[in-house]
Amino acid sequence: MHIGLIGGIGPAATDFYYRRLITAAAAHNRDLDLTIVHADASTLLGNLIKDDHDAQCGIYRKLTNRLAAAGAQNVVVTSIAGHFCIDDFVQMSPLPVIDLIPALAKWIKNKGMQRVGILGTETVMRSGMYGKLAPLDVRAPQGSGLGLVHDAYVTLAQSGQPTEALRDTFLKAGNDMMANGAEAILLGGTDLNAILDAESATFPIVDCAGIHLDEIAGHI
Repeated sequence: MHIGLIGGIGPAATDFYYRRLITAAAAHNRDLDLTIVHADASTLLGNLIKDDHDAQCGIYRKLTNRLAAAGAQNVVVTSIAGHFCIDDFVQMSPLPVIDLIPALAKWIKNKGMQRVGILGTETVMRSGMYGKLAPLDVRAPQGSGLGLVHDAYVTLAQSGQPTEALRDTFLKAGNDMMANGAEAILLGGTDLNAILDAESATFPIVDCAGIHLDEIAGHI
């Protein structure tokens, strides 16, 4: 299966998907057939803030046409923030979309989780991942923590450079949500995988992008 990735949103997220798919293909003893196109992270974040589905879907459709011309048989948006318009994109995409959120919802249901915290952009956190994980209780950072996490995430997504200061912001927010009853913390932004993992985090994490990649690997 020829996989098409919409990358660039952001650089660290694209690298994470690329490396993990290489590993998955090797585990399946298969050659990886993959094409990546580039979407602009700043443009995505602007459309996310404006909730402009039409503009972002138009970008995705143009890029997916390019992937289809290169021989791709499906398309993946390598950004959790980029899934804010995914339902609309699924309806217009020239290729089948491997959607993160249904795979994540199924995984969470199988684990029997009832209450989690979430890190990511403000829209991702306030919406509890776009309101599509019900009946799971998804809790965002409280007070000024919401804005601090959003700003830290945008900085990470645009630069692709993890720093100790950014990591400390995410760790504090995650620990605060755990203290308020969360069972685990959703990494609700793909770029978070560049700065937090099961070993470095001080709380249990749900690797949303990793779950998405497991779903994609089933199509290799």
